[in-house]
Amino acid sequence: MTTSPFPGMDPFLEEPARWSGVHARLINAISDRLADLIAPNFFVEIEQRIYITTLDDPDKRPIVPDVYVTTGQRPQQQATATAGTIAEPTLIEPIYDLEIRDRYIDILDAQNREVVTTLELLSPFNKKVGTPGREAFLNKRKTVLGSKVHWIEIDLLRAGERPSEVNGRSDYYALLKRGGAPGPFAVWFIDLRDRLPVMAVPLRPPFEDVPLDLQAAFDQIYERAYYADSLDYTRSIPLPPLPPADEKWVRDRVRTWLAERGAA
Repeated sequence: MTTSPFPGMDPFLEEPARWSGVHARLINAISDRLADLIAPNFFVEIEQRIYITTLDDPDKRPIVPDVYVTTGQRPQQQATATAGTIAEPTLIEPIYDLEIRDRYIDILDAQNREVVTTLELLSPFNKKVGTPGREAFLNKRKTVLGSKVHWIEIDLLRAGERPSEVNGRSDYYALLKRGGAPGPFAVWFIDLRDRLPVMAVPLRPPFEDVPLDLQAAFDQIYERAYYADSLDYTRSIPLPPLPPADEKWVRDRVRTWLAERGAA
């Protein structure tokens, strides 16, 4: 198995322009692992929230054209075109997809289809103050925390806002609040030098918690997405800046890893 230079989260994958793909792959990997653990009494659904952005939104993710419209009439094809002659194209204007989709995971009871557990993997958009994504996330968090639904949030991004309960405690974290209980929260604090934990995912009695191995899910997507080949580890480490000791540790890990790959 091809693994990253780091024992846990790879900080080079925190680049906002790349996170959308990382997020989607992790959501799928986590949902697949959970589905195997909870069947047949529960099942997993991948849900999504949709936000509308604008072309001049400085915080938008990269937007790709989704639909196209033609401008003018389709030109007449030359009846006498010779072999090798480039055909005249039709010029069209792109209609950009201005929707941002945030995906999350719900675990449902197979008998009554009630939501038992919600798992949110945070993104730059729902960590940015003043954005619709941040507002929607906080509203949902407040609603679920006051309900009987179990709540899990996983934050593998050092940048952006965090709830006061976990702010400033570690580089990354995974949080569990059991439904119907006032507290306390169970938190797995994770630093850059740590492996990602095996965390508990609660269901409903009489079923016990199931283990979610976050490191195994991360290693799976790292290998299947060929991040070892596509990431430029010689570039600057994505923001926010690391403390000097951690930055040196990252550079040392990358240097050793690159040397080992070159020698292999």
